[in-house]
Amino acid sequence: MAHYAFIDENNVVVEVITGKNEGEGNTDWEIEYAKFRTGLRCKRTSYNTKLGKHWSVINGEFVISPDQSKSFRKNYAGIGYLYDEQRDAFIPPKPFNSWILNEDTCLWEAPISYEEITQEEFELGIHLFWNEDLLKWEKKKKNSSGNWEVYNPI
Repeated sequence: MAHYAFIDENNVVVEVITGKNEGEGNTDWEIEYAKFRTGLRCKRTSYNTKLGKHWSVINGEFVISPDQSKSFRKNYAGIGYLYDEQRDAFIPPKPFNSWILNEDTCLWEAPISYEEITQEEFELGIHLFWNEDLLKWEKKKKNSSGNWEVYNPI
């Protein structure tokens, strides 16, 4: 089973489908599937591709696959992703204006690295959030009303 992304005139992914594997018959499935979506192009994408690598599950763990020929276009396509022809890559929407595209993975990264959450913080329900106004990561926890607030341990 293979997956294919349909791309509009602005190089934005508008649909992803499950289709036939390449090699099934003497058909170029990208061309064949594009015939059914007028005005759209079709590109193969791999459900198990992320960070420019193909991943497998071995003994319940995600590991980099020994066969990287299964890696397609840096990341699995999603609706709203941009197809970059020069990089031959699917790039997710930019989450914040300050974030920078990692050229190797074609994923967006914050301008500063995040601080790890400790096991104790994890057990307290602490999560990391990016604050675009302050250009920093913040630890937050839900208050009694169910709203997220900055976590400041005393």
